[in-house]
Amino acid sequence: MTRLLTDWQSGDLAAGDRLIRLIYPDLRRLAFRQLDGAAQVTLQPTALVHEVWLKLDGADRLGCESRAHFMSLVARIMRQIVIDHARHRSAGKRDGGVRITLHEQLRAPDQQDLDVLALDQALYRLASIDKDKARIVEMHYFGGMSSDEIAAVMGCSAITVKRGWRTAKAWLREQLE
Repeated sequence: MTRLLTDWQSGDLAAGDRLIRLIYPDLRRLAFRQLDGAAQVTLQPTALVHEVWLKLDGADRLGCESRAHFMSLVARIMRQIVIDHARHRSAGKRDGGVRITLHEQLRAPDQQDLDVLALDQALYRLASIDKDKARIVEMHYFGGMSSDEIAAVMGCSAITVKRGWRTAKAWLREQLE
């Protein structure tokens, strides 16, 4: 995958085609997980993946060095698309009917679906307090990345990522209640 990323970023369109075929199932699973259980969401997983790819394909230089860096970028783009979609939907309605379920590890068993805009605002507040923890949440939740992958991107240990994830989950639960 790293070789395909490098070749694609160098202008090899065939490498881009091979790359999307390689990662499409992973991106689709990630999109489905993010949108699963969301009430009244008109954005479908396939549409989310295609929007991500369009944004990636339109970028001049991604600067991705590895699969982990690429998935970190995908996480950020997916978050932006979901939030933009929610904002657009809520323009004519109070909450837009857009609800998203956080990954089971963030959710309490009896917790209702969370408002994606509230989650985004909470992540911005978290970033103003601790950017690293906000990045961990973004990469883990929106990018589906493991602690090891996040650690590679952030240049720290997996245990540091796990501690940050636990702290961020607790903080977000409190903010979103």
